[in-house]
Amino acid sequence: MCEDDRRDPLSKRIATFDDFRDAITAYRLPRVLIAAIELDLFTTIGMNSWAIPDLAREMKVSERGLAILCRNLAMAGLLKKQGETYRNSRLGATALNAHHPAYRGDYLRLITSHWADWGRLLESVKTGLPLDHDEAEEPDYRRRFTWAMHHRTLETAPKIAAQIDLRGARTLLDLGGGPGTYAMAFLAKNPRLRATVCDRPAALDVAKEIASTHKAGVRLSYLPLDLLTEAIPGAYDIIWYSNVLHIYSPKDNQALFRRALAALNPGGRLLIQDAFLHGRDGLFPEEANLFAVSMLLFTERGNTYSAAETRAWLTDAGFERITVLRMKKGTEDWEGGILEARSPGANEKMPARRTGSAKSSRSRLSH
Repeated sequence: MCEDDRRDPLSKRIATFDDFRDAITAYRLPRVLIAAIELDLFTTIGMNSWAIPDLAREMKVSERGLAILCRNLAMAGLLKKQGETYRNSRLGATALNAHHPAYRGDYLRLITSHWADWGRLLESVKTGLPLDHDEAEEPDYRRRFTWAMHHRTLETAPKIAAQIDLRGARTLLDLGGGPGTYAMAFLAKNPRLRATVCDRPAALDVAKEIASTHKAGVRLSYLPLDLLTEAIPGAYDIIWYSNVLHIYSPKDNQALFRRALAALNPGGRLLIQDAFLHGRDGLFPEEANLFAVSMLLFTERGNTYSAAETRAWLTDAGFERITVLRMKKGTEDWEGGILEARSPGANEKMPARRTGSAKSSRSRLSH
């Protein structure tokens, strides 16, 4: 069995009725967590210890309900129980606490809102259309979503940037880069690099705010562009295409790959990070397969795709030397690595290997 035929080791196959029951009732703890966020529980607790009667009065909820909720949160490790009092865990006191600088509010609001959205899955299965498909997107929503994506990748981006060797590269385009979190991580790691983040104007406004807080932000430029209809101006050594592939249809992505190739210098590299499916049947990893449901709910034509079919699109577009850059386990945004494809005219001054390793971390895709 080749490496890409492996099954997701975290997946439990449903073979018995008990397995089926356990899979369905797995909603219980997530609903507890969402209720805590909806109540602003972690923010209310803050840095203090609370007895349930006092906390219930402060939050204007029932003692019985709050006691059961907090006990389950303590079981999950998000609260610490000492006698009859509760206090926040480190995570609860920081990323979940609106009064802390590390608060991930926009991302928390996004993922908690998905509870109700997934409850409407049957609608999208029947129609093939996203929820609220007939409503125009508001710039304010795009702004909040862009901040949520920044919160999502804040810790991952530097880990990825540390493993991708960009020596010899001078220009990078973060295509569909939203808040520019990855672009900033690459700039911080590579002091001679200049980067451009390309997205909708509302997203670029967020990118500008973020870049203004970083020393390397002076090396970041901004390009408003409709990815599906407009040619990409300029010429780049690197195009970073992260978490955009799944938004579009196969036809859309193939057209975009052709435009990306035209915007690359000879020997330039397109790096694609996405929720790739692997194996002959394209069923795993589990997270990548489930993410396709999100695409059904929220996009017109999106899906998750196998690394093999993406490689075929790249070949058809004219790319060469298509390989996989393996990331260290535990640092990935998605399992299975990052696809790299080169434009014709190899430039050996721009090596493509994970830094910090004597061995090449690339491997050819298996079909």
